[in-house]
Amino acid sequence: MSDAAENIYTPRQRHVLLIVALLALGALTLFGLASYLSSFLGAGILYVVLRPWFSALGHRRGWNRQLVTVLLLLFTVVVLMIPFYALSTMLFERLRNIGQYTEQVLTVVHRLERLTGVAFTSEQNVRTLLGQAASQVSHWLPLLAGSLLHLAVVVGLLLFTLYFLFIQEEAFLRNLRRYLPFRPATLAKLWEALHDNVQANVLGLVLISAVQGGLTGVLLWVFQVPDPAFWGAIGFFVAFIPVLGTPLVWGPAAIYQFAQGAIGQGVGILLVGTVVVMNVDNLLRIVLARRLGHVHPVVTLAGMTLGVGLFGIVGLVIGPLLLSYLGVLLRVFAEENRQSRAPEEVAPVADPGRLLPLAGKWCGPPEADPQPAANR
Repeated sequence: MSDAAENIYTPRQRHVLLIVALLALGALTLFGLASYLSSFLGAGILYVVLRPWFSALGHRRGWNRQLVTVLLLLFTVVVLMIPFYALSTMLFERLRNIGQYTEQVLTVVHRLERLTGVAFTSEQNVRTLLGQAASQVSHWLPLLAGSLLHLAVVVGLLLFTLYFLFIQEEAFLRNLRRYLPFRPATLAKLWEALHDNVQANVLGLVLISAVQGGLTGVLLWVFQVPDPAFWGAIGFFVAFIPVLGTPLVWGPAAIYQFAQGAIGQGVGILLVGTVVVMNVDNLLRIVLARRLGHVHPVVTLAGMTLGVGLFGIVGLVIGPLLLSYLGVLLRVFAEENRQSRAPEEVAPVADPGRLLPLAGKWCGPPEADPQPAANR
């Protein structure tokens, strides 16, 4: 008698348990990495954006793969860092010179006091505001430190993932073809949908933000708001924020004009900002989605609404991509279902006279036998 323990499971049971174990481990992994999911999604998006350059330099020109990858990563860091560096420099410059605008700030505050009837500058209100500000700052500092650390980890993980996507590109694509349950034709359609959505939403988002920032600067210049170029640059950055966007800039500018007594200019800012600046976002997004990526406008708008709620700002690309993938998979399912039904459609059909109870009504009475029964 053998000492080896006999396995109690049948081959089919082992197969089912293996699938259950894979699903459980996959779900646990996704749950553990949920807070860093944007890193992997962002790396995938940047891979699609930078892949033509990598192919041109690494494949066609024969440059060293690691050198090309490092150059692309440096380019990514520079492109991401320069706008934030410029923004922080402009903000620090304004904060350093804020003392020059003390009188203007006090004038605005006094006007607001007269309009609202609330004494903001009374000693009691000042003490209350300072106490609340100190309490909020002490509460925000640990959160700010934690957010900066989380941001550093997210960016580092994004660059790390992007590096290996380029260095091990062939193995990555080969494993995708091996483990994804799709035919090569389906994978080609999924890749095309990914490329179209990235083109339409990444490049389109940058162009739309630039247009909105420029329009915001022109709007504030026309209605005589101080420093319109600076606020136009701020408008470019806040245009990336879903839902809120440029109203974060021209809304306070309208309040400033109201406080200065320029009621007409404040109303003009609100009207032009609402009618022109906000709607140019939707118009350009629809046009660019069709021109850059051949993505239907409904897919773009509905997908962004879906994606922002699930993934944050990365959802501006991921949301439309999910809807596009849903459409691709539905078409693939319809094609494969039609192919599987093809033999049934060409099979001979049974005599309807035997299938329909009222066949005689439609087919007529049976023909008479030409020979008498006695002659058979």
